Amino acid sequence: MADGYKILVVEDDAAVRRLVTTTLNLRGYACQEAKTANQALLELSTQPPDLVVLDLGLPDRDGVEVIRALREWSALPVIVLSARLEDADKVEALDAGADDYLVKPFSVEELLARVRVALRRLERERAMRGQAEESVYENGGLRIDYAAACVHRDGEELHLTPLEYKLLCLLARNTGKVLTHNYVLKEVWGSALASDRSSLRVFMATLRKKIEPDPAHPLYIQTHVGVGYRMMRVD
Repeated sequence: MADGYKILVVEDDAAVRRLVTTTLNLRGYACQEAKTANQALLELSTQPPDLVVLDLGLPDRDGVEVIRALREWSALPVIVLSARLEDADKVEALDAGADDYLVKPFSVEELLARVRVALRRLERERAMRGQAEESVYENGGLRIDYAAACVHRDGEELHLTPLEYKLLCLLARNTGKVLTHNYVLKEVWGSALASDRSSLRVFMATLRKKIEPDPAHPLYIQTHVGVGYRMMRVD
């Protein structure tokens, strides 16, 4: 899994940066390092890695600005590693385009697991690159035929409303990535008004009833309380 992958570690704390890079190097990843936001952006533009592990509290610019700048030209996976633990900070980073968010102090094993998930998603996206939109999405027993606009679970066709289908497709195309409430509302409803969150909860509940074998114990759609939702990869 690790062979050939380059990871940029952006962290101004030398001890944390050393811990992260040493951990990744021991697992076979090749690491690039940056201590500031400007140095990170230079590395990203001149020697693009496969993944970024990014601290938000950088000395020259906030890490969220790095994410926004990167998203202007790249969909490179970004895992935020930050001491900021408020939901508002997580939402801001994820809305800016981060793929995942891990709070300090952190478990190195959890970090490695998040890295593996991000790289698996990257590989799937690379494999699908160049394919037409009219393809088929398969995840466990869930199957979406984009050309026919139909959904099956374990071979049985599901009857979704247009909004449920749009919501499911958005989650499916971002499998493994946390999508914030605001992002989902903008993409599906075209608005991110706080009052619309109740509609999102209702549609998510009805969608789960249709696609989940047991809605009380979701297999596909994971809730991140106060943040958003994630489509999980089901083997």
